Parts: sequence; structure tokens; C-alpha cells
Amino acid sequence: MPTVYVLNGPNLNLLGRREPAVYGTATLADVERLCADTAAGLGHTVDFRQSNREGELVDWLQEAGAATAAGDAIGAVLNPAAYSHTSIALPDAIEGAGLPVVEVHISNVHRREDFRHHSHVSRVAAGVVVGFGVLGYALAVRGLHELGRHPTAGGLFR
Repeated sequence: MPTVYVLNGPNLNLLGRREPAVYGTATLADVERLCADTAAGLGHTVDFRQSNREGELVDWLQEAGAATAAGDAIGAVLNPAAYSHTSIALPDAIEGAGLPVVEVHISNVHRREDFRHHSHVSRVAAGVVVGFGVLGYALAVRGLHELGRHPTAGGLFR
């Protein structure tokens, strides 16, 4: 079964206790179970990771790109968190690895502070899911699966 990489950026390890009015009360373990259940229903496994370090995320994106090129994965769901707004290295890694990515954000970043309205990752993402809470992860996994089935449908699949 091909793998879906689900990669999470800084502070997402605090889900469930960090600003529950913004991010809800689900924990990262809850998100992992949701992703695993969604992926299993689509015939995939999940490789679920979180890091507060940008360089580690870059390494994982490159690893996911190699696995996808080898046919062992279908791409990655990425919640870059605050790195969305600051990192050039993450989109460079996505492009360099030729990795299909669906970017996900738990909150609706467009209803928040102005600096959150721009994501460097969105430019290279096949799709973006924002504002659906942790359910957005399930939507992103399903979207990545569907993009893999219909390669001309969007983003990096041109």
C-alpha cells in the first residue's frame, strides 16, 4: 500500500492545549488516528511526523519526494504552521523533490492576523485546505489521493 506522508511543523505538538479557541481540543495523536483511518479507507498507510525544526522538515520532504518517485508513496500532506509565512526552504524542497503536497491549516488563516494571509508553500502546493479544524487533514489526505488518481487535475501535476 502506498504511503501518505503527513508532516507537521512547529508547535503542532501542543495541539489540544494551545489556544483551543483557535485550534480546538483534538491532540496531535487524534490527528494521527484520523489520518491513518482516512488513508486506510483509501488503500494507503500513513507516515506521520512533527518537528519544530525547519531543516528536519526539509529532510522529510526530500525523503517523501524520493519515496513518491519510487512509487512507494503518493505525496505529502503538510501543515507547515508558522513556517508557511517565513520559509523559503520548504517550498524549495517541495519543488526540488518533485513532491505532490496538499497544504493544510487547522484555522482559517485568512481570518487571522495579516502576516498569516500569505504562505510561501501555497505557491508550490497541489491544493490548500484551511479552516476546517483537524477535519482538514482528512480532506487533505482524500484530496492527495484523488489528485494521484487524476494527475492532470492540478498543482504539481501539470
